[in-house]
Amino acid sequence: MPEVSERRACKVMGQCRTSQRYEAKIKDDEQAIIKQMHTLVREQPRHGYRMVCGKLRQEGFRLNHKRVYRLWKQEGFKVPKKTVKKRRLGVSENGIMRHKAQSINDVWAWDFIADRDVRGRTLRWLVIEDEHTRESLALEVRRSIKSDDVLDVLRDLFMIRGVPRHIRSDNGPEFIAKIIREYLETTGVQTLYIEPGAPWQNGYCESFNSRFRDEFLNQELFTDLKEAEVLSGWWRNQYNNRRPHSALKYQTPAAFAASLTGPPVGAAPRPPAQSAEEHHPTLITTGT
Repeated sequence: MPEVSERRACKVMGQCRTSQRYEAKIKDDEQAIIKQMHTLVREQPRHGYRMVCGKLRQEGFRLNHKRVYRLWKQEGFKVPKKTVKKRRLGVSENGIMRHKAQSINDVWAWDFIADRDVRGRTLRWLVIEDEHTRESLALEVRRSIKSDDVLDVLRDLFMIRGVPRHIRSDNGPEFIAKIIREYLETTGVQTLYIEPGAPWQNGYCESFNSRFRDEFLNQELFTDLKEAEVLSGWWRNQYNNRRPHSALKYQTPAAFAASLTGPPVGAAPRPPAQSAEEHHPTLITTGT
């Protein structure tokens, strides 16, 4: 069979000869990027290529998401799929759809999340988040959390960060306890209780809980309470200062909060230190 010249073959196929002779040029930083991508994927297997791109930019690499996606596919990375239960839609006056945070310290959200250590013993975390900045304000872990423990955390946060205007939660017994409601009323914090059976109305906190469980609780085995405390503190620091947040245009919550101008909302009043001393501590449970 006679050979066909490149010129004729390109003419027949309608292909530019420049494209035919083009050879891809691998940039000098390609191997370093790939190596760091492997490190990031091992650390956080639930992060996708856009989150990895944000992390790489944080570390000084100059690239865009299209280049990261090409390398992501080239290396065969894939985020494992997870099953998500379907929920019906619903809103209420106190839900995130009708009462959205407008500034830092405008609305905090709190909840409890549970896990177990390697011996099957209960671990419970108190989670508090600023809805506007997405900062994790508290991530306290105990075997059981009493009302006095919650008040201690709130006092510390109020004195360090200021008093928020609102705090959003569900109607669980841990949040409607008399001692908690009295303390919040004394400090001027308005409570936003969502409708029963409608967790999507506290969506920012539910989203944080999902990330916390998916990226941390499902990845770690805790031998005891102390290890859970240390690792929780490490993860909270990573979440606030190192992990890009897609809702903040891939800024970290701490960087976004630092970019805001003006004084925090409600930072002036100081909570009374002994307002709930006379009450007996009430055991707080997360329910079943």
